Amino acid sequence: MNQKNYSEMTDEELLLEKKKLKESKIFHAVSIGFLAGILIFGIGALIISGQKQIGFFIPMLFPVVIIYKLIKNSKSNDELERILKEREL
Repeated sequence: MNQKNYSEMTDEELLLEKKKLKESKIFHAVSIGFLAGILIFGIGALIISGQKQIGFFIPMLFPVVIIYKLIKNSKSNDELERILKEREL
């Protein structure tokens, strides 16, 4: 991943990064909501179904892993938010 030095950027560059950050946050929120819906639907189907199989949970791990990675990735923008707050942008 490309590591950027936000403290050396101009205000215009930081405003572009702020716009990208906002779009990224919206995408992450929608993605997490969609994946959580899939997970809840799958667990509900397991509860309602008559067959209780442990193999059913293996596909349910994919949304959990993707949600974890999205949350972890969204926390990596703390430096950008700190610089934006310092410069009052």
